[in-house]
Amino acid sequence: MELSVVIPARNEAPNIAPLVAEIRAALDGVVAYEIIYVDDGSSDQTAATIRALIPSLPTLRVIRHAKSCGQSAAVQTGVKAAQSPWIATLDADGQNDPADIRKLWDIARTTADGDKVILAGHRQKRRDTAIKRMSSRIANRVRGAMLKDRTPDTGCGLKVLRRELYMSLPFFDHNHRFLPALVLRAGGRVQSVPIGHRPRERGVSNYGLFDRLWVGIVDLFGVMWLQHRAKNPIILADDGS
Repeated sequence: MELSVVIPARNEAPNIAPLVAEIRAALDGVVAYEIIYVDDGSSDQTAATIRALIPSLPTLRVIRHAKSCGQSAAVQTGVKAAQSPWIATLDADGQNDPADIRKLWDIARTTADGDKVILAGHRQKRRDTAIKRMSSRIANRVRGAMLKDRTPDTGCGLKVLRRELYMSLPFFDHNHRFLPALVLRAGGRVQSVPIGHRPRERGVSNYGLFDRLWVGIVDLFGVMWLQHRAKNPIILADDGS
């Protein structure tokens, strides 16, 4: 197993089968992979829909949270359970094209510093409502100005990084919004990769305007504090002296 695709999901039952089919079309024969859905306290048939697909795809797994703990906790649960050295995170709503996983994977496996890099999708031609695009644009500008995280679209759910790198980062609620900044804090590198974006065809969004603009304010200052407190020692070769 080379790659674990981790998908946090809450009340996304209609999107499960189409997304799994697209992931298979993108990755079958390309990389040995597994798909880990983390059902974050859904009240619909999300878990049952995933379980119904497992007989035809044994590398598909589902882990359930008894109650909703948020996207960051769901991602962490999936990464902890992953059996691969590489992680791809993907939103469950179908707005990211799974074909772009392969694009990021091809870059990751040929990158010399791959163990310290996060490949972050940068959504081109956002297919969202005007108010969602506006709120995301404001949030990205504020965050980028304060954290200098070198990514124009940290809210994109599609990212690829080493499991070991992810597990070395500080965890807190909403930390999925700050993964590029946390990787930089750890001495790593961020590479933004242009990807496609699609309108939501099924289900409803679990996020609103205030989630994007105001909920993360405390976290933003917390990450700034972490940045200022970080120390990355340079290890010297042992010459025996």
